[in-house]
Amino acid sequence: MLLNYLKITLAVLQRRKFYTFISLFGISLTLTILVVATAFIDHLVAPGYPEINRDRSLYIWNLREKDTKNKGQSSGPVSFSFINKYVRTLKTPAKISAATIPNSINIYVNNHKLKVNYRYTDGTFWDITSFDFLEGKNYTQQNIANNDFVVVINDYVRDEYVGKGQPAVGKMIEIDNVNYRIIGVVRGCPITRLQVSSDLYFPYNTSKSDINKQELRGQFGSIILPDDPADIPKFQAEFDAVVSKIKLPPTGDKWYSPDKVYVSADTYLSSFTRQLLGEGGDTGMGYFITIVLGITFLFMSLPAINLININVSRIMERASEIGVRKAFGASSKTLVMQFVIENIILTLIGGVLAIFMSLGVIYYLNHSDLIAYIDLSFNWKVFAGAIVVSLLFGLLSGVYPAWRMSKLQVVEALKN
Repeated sequence: MLLNYLKITLAVLQRRKFYTFISLFGISLTLTILVVATAFIDHLVAPGYPEINRDRSLYIWNLREKDTKNKGQSSGPVSFSFINKYVRTLKTPAKISAATIPNSINIYVNNHKLKVNYRYTDGTFWDITSFDFLEGKNYTQQNIANNDFVVVINDYVRDEYVGKGQPAVGKMIEIDNVNYRIIGVVRGCPITRLQVSSDLYFPYNTSKSDINKQELRGQFGSIILPDDPADIPKFQAEFDAVVSKIKLPPTGDKWYSPDKVYVSADTYLSSFTRQLLGEGGDTGMGYFITIVLGITFLFMSLPAINLININVSRIMERASEIGVRKAFGASSKTLVMQFVIENIILTLIGGVLAIFMSLGVIYYLNHSDLIAYIDLSFNWKVFAGAIVVSLLFGLLSGVYPAWRMSKLQVVEALKN
């Protein structure tokens, strides 16, 4: 039976080549956009260079102070002293790093201005991440204890400042009127790796600001890698218990005096959804998933409606065929199944075309300068997503025309 449906589908596709082209073009273009978007989302949230431990790490990047009486609130990164006082003192075994949010600065090479990003980190930052060192090595806590003014740069800065392919380790680089010795060169990572990407990495001892100032908020965040992935819930519970005991001193301002602190050790994705959509103890993950699914559905609905109209027109042209088959005893269920399968097959063909188009787009993005170092991949998750979306697209655009066709009366259909 399925083989007969396939033969009928191929015959129908060849009968109206223009309709077939329009349908396949709409399907493949829509699915290409969805597949590329899926690859980009996967790139944003899945483990990847240099955060290969992302799926078993926790992140502390935002602290929110809330005035529950006056309904005011403020938020921002945590301070270095917060990490030392409330995170490093936890009993659950884990590697705990500290790194500032990225900032930009100008450096000059032969009267040429070069704008780069930089951040300050501790030595544990390099133990948690897995940067590919092209030259030299990372700085350690010993370098920090010795108050060494060293820096790790990426290959972009090396090529621009020292010279393309030239050795850089051991040379000096002047930044903001301070000389640093280059200790290592890493392969750069895309800016989309927000917690680790930078052009320059300095040990926190070289910072000009007072990082030991006793405040809850500052310019730092923390990546935590538990020794055992099974300890993640335990670490989170221990951290929540510590945070719940934090008491905020009164500000003396009757209009804004925060009395509640919200900060959590979250997984990578939850750390963003909590900051953007969360409220209190809610991570905002439910809202995020709802928004993504809603946008996807709306995006798919527009081409699906156009495809429905095309399918209705195509089915109406086949009214005489429908009438004959009904006259010979074909049931409405059989006819509906036939047309739904025809549309799914058409959509799957469009899905196959979309896969090849997506591979071309992903290759272009990876080898262009639109986002430096970006490494989109078409993996099994993206492939599975493409197949599911293709089937869903086929059902959305095929059910109504098939139902409309099944309602045709034999006499009315044979009149055509």
